[in-house]
Amino acid sequence: MKRINLFVTTLFVICLLAGFQCSTTGKVAFKPVEVYKTDALRITQISKHAYIHTSYKQTDDFGLVPCNGVIITDKSECIILDTPVNDSCATLLINWVKQNLDVTINAIIPTHFHDDCIGGLNAFHEQHIPTYAYTRTIEFAKQNNITIPEHSFSDSLELPIGDKKIIVKFFGEGHTRDNVVAYFPAENILFGGCLIKSIDAGKGYLADANTAAWPETVHHVKTAFPEVQIVVPGHGDYGDQRLLDYTIKLFSTK
Repeated sequence: MKRINLFVTTLFVICLLAGFQCSTTGKVAFKPVEVYKTDALRITQISKHAYIHTSYKQTDDFGLVPCNGVIITDKSECIILDTPVNDSCATLLINWVKQNLDVTINAIIPTHFHDDCIGGLNAFHEQHIPTYAYTRTIEFAKQNNITIPEHSFSDSLELPIGDKKIIVKFFGEGHTRDNVVAYFPAENILFGGCLIKSIDAGKGYLADANTAAWPETVHHVKTAFPEVQIVVPGHGDYGDQRLLDYTIKLFSTK
């Protein structure tokens, strides 16, 4: 028994010294690291292949709001989910990715048509980075006279990245009528965008929302990706599947 206790203690110390956190399941979890920070943009690595980029939008109703997107990398390739809030922040992000990750940006994918997802699209187009968006996102971009993504998909999209892939899919209406989510199966990471709320968040901006459909849409997401371990919302702190459950509860009327 003493040998077992000594082994467990030694393993715990090794995890701490290595800069990792040991989870209750016995797996070693990645310790998040902030790798870039200015007043305009913050980048945090959350796994071996994934980073959260956060820019800031000044709003009348909610003040200065942090807005999340995700960077996924593998081999010498990269896909970015959601642009920063404007072109200047997007240029900062593009330059940082190219200089520090030494990758080619294969695509930028906005998860809906609001400017916290698509506001920096011009910066990507200027550097000839392809854009992929749900058909409704393109329709709403045209209606609102904002930068239009180049390539469309009607229901779901699967893009290769290195030896891996990213799945982007529309599951139903919620925050907007065009909100999609993106899943990175290799690391069980879900980027829910503004469809998913951080723990204890309020309902947020609802001008384009379908609040009645919102819980069912998130339930479909949860059913489709039962192995998800990391959930990144459009605003606020990332977490695990509890963000999905919280969002469902927040918008449920029962």
